Amino acid sequence: MNMDNKLLKRPVTVSMTSGKGGVGKTSLTVNLAVALSRRGKRVLIVDGDLGLANVDVLLRIQVDKNLRDVIENGEDPSDTIVAVSRNLDVLPASSGVPAMLNLGQREQSLLENLLRKVSSGYDMVLVDTAAGIGQSVLWLNNFADHPVVVVTPDPTSMTDAYALVKVMARDYHRDELHVVVNGLSSSREGREVFATLQSVAERFLQVRLHHLGSVPQDPEVARAVRRQVPFLETSPDSKAARAVLELSAAVEKLPPRGGQADFQAAPPSPREKSQSARRA
Repeated sequence: MNMDNKLLKRPVTVSMTSGKGGVGKTSLTVNLAVALSRRGKRVLIVDGDLGLANVDVLLRIQVDKNLRDVIENGEDPSDTIVAVSRNLDVLPASSGVPAMLNLGQREQSLLENLLRKVSSGYDMVLVDTAAGIGQSVLWLNNFADHPVVVVTPDPTSMTDAYALVKVMARDYHRDELHVVVNGLSSSREGREVFATLQSVAERFLQVRLHHLGSVPQDPEVARAVRRQVPFLETSPDSKAARAVLELSAAVEKLPPRGGQADFQAAPPSPREKSQSARRA
């Protein structure tokens, strides 16, 4: 990929994250990327599960080099990117390397420079993080313009999602995050799950959450995962596929950090007011 003439373009970076594993985050990321690419966006998926990467598995792509080779061995990052389709590329990560989950400051600096370099020329960058509140997860969420927390109606998923939001607010001062509710039995359930999470986040954390969308339970999702093909391709008329297409329209409208969003901005938090007062 030739980056020399694309250095001025700044993509919108979205991290797809979750407090708990098993919520369908990676499958959702892959299919959302496919949907965005079909909308004419040039999309890069960054496999941010640095120790247990599996985006390449879901897309059945051959990986020769990955993020570990770039960070540890100084490989050219452009040689690491794998083309999936006309508008969709993947930056793969390593698997079975626990040390990659806890990057030091030097590695974080290298990763930041790498991501900014390889993302030039793309419209959207989707970062599929690991689950939980590990160091690499938090760093990637803070790097992103828009962290998107994927949650299911499972009470443990909601509890762990709240914990993730809490750490992002406390340690990284992120006062606004997005939520996608996955694996629903009805649209009403999606609204209820989001409302519950939104209520506790606003009450106890002073964090504004935005509901980007919901994706229903659909047997076509599991079938597509087993076939290692996005369900948007195997079952384009399925309930999950239609929901992801709607979700892609919402994600497409997200601005770079600091830009004007389509949702109503939250009022300044006490933390923001204090920071503004100190700067004054």
